[in-house]
This record gives sequence, structure tokens and C-alpha cells, in this order.
Amino acid sequence: MAKSVSARPAAFAERVLPLAGRHGGSGIASIQPAEPAFRTALRARPDVLATLSKALGVELPVKPKSSATVGTRTALWLGPDEWLVIDTGSKDPAADLAKATVLHSAVDVSQRNTAIVVSGPGAEAVINAGCPQDLALAAFPVSAVSRTLLGKIEIVLWRNGENSFRVECWRSFSDYAFTFLSEAARDAVL
Repeated sequence: MAKSVSARPAAFAERVLPLAGRHGGSGIASIQPAEPAFRTALRARPDVLATLSKALGVELPVKPKSSATVGTRTALWLGPDEWLVIDTGSKDPAADLAKATVLHSAVDVSQRNTAIVVSGPGAEAVINAGCPQDLALAAFPVSAVSRTLLGKIEIVLWRNGENSFRVECWRSFSDYAFTFLSEAARDAVL
């Protein structure tokens, strides 16, 4: 008599987001983990930007502190030859850039980074509790982006609305950043 072998389900690991289930803030500012996203660190010379922009479907910005968004994809200017490309949809920018046949460097940093959304009328005050940059709307308008500091860590700060910011940081610093921002939101006054 032959023994029956039951099929075992394939083993898989589900990635847990570093800030899953966290929430913070106050009446003047909400602190929330951002939804998962694809992220690509891109480096390239100016003469290949048109080709890379076409591959990405978004024009790579060349002006300091600027960003460009098409659909779910945003390119953030970080330096004269450096961008962070974020896609909150289902398309991986690194895969799109792999099809480009011009010299560039594209590194998937989706698992290295995470993001926190700070929103509400007190969002500027909350971030300024640990960031020395002038975040007044006139100095840091909607779509502005900057690599800067929050407390003791480096972040990429993107103003994606009049009262909304996306704070990109390394996953290993995300607990620090979230706690810092949550405490700042409790202490902030307008």
C-alpha cells in the first residue's frame, strides 16, 4: 500500500513594515507611517536625463529643492546628479531604469528606507522641532524637497501638500524618527 503524501504549502516570509500599527500626533498634526513604496536611488550625468526621464515616465527635476510627480511616481532632486525616485503604486522604478541603455546607477532602496507622513496645520512646527530648515511655505513651497536633519538622523523631506510632509528615513532610524515626531506633535502649539 503506497503512503499518501500531502502537499505542503510553500514557506514564505511576509515582510512587516517597521512602523506597522503605529500612530501619533495631536489635534494640530497627525503622524502616520506611509504606505509601502518602491524607492530607487538614481545617479546620472546631465546628458542622459532625457532618456532616463522617458524610461521613468516622469521628468527628472534639475532645479535644487524640486520634485516632479506623474501618477504614483515622484522624482526628488537630491543633488546635481542624484535623485530619489518613489513609486507608491505597483511599478518598480529600478525595473523601468534597467531598460535604459545609457550610463547611470540605479539602486533599489525600497527595503532600506521607510517614510512617515506628517500632516495638519501644525506640521511645520512639528518637523521644525528637530529640523533647522526654514519650512515656511514661502521658503519651502509645495513640491520642495531637501536632504536635511531631524534630530540626530539624516532624512529626505518632501513637502507634498500645503500642510503635509513626507519624511523619508532609513528603516533602522524609523522608530527614533516616529517617536521624535510624535513627541513634537504633543508639545507643538500654533
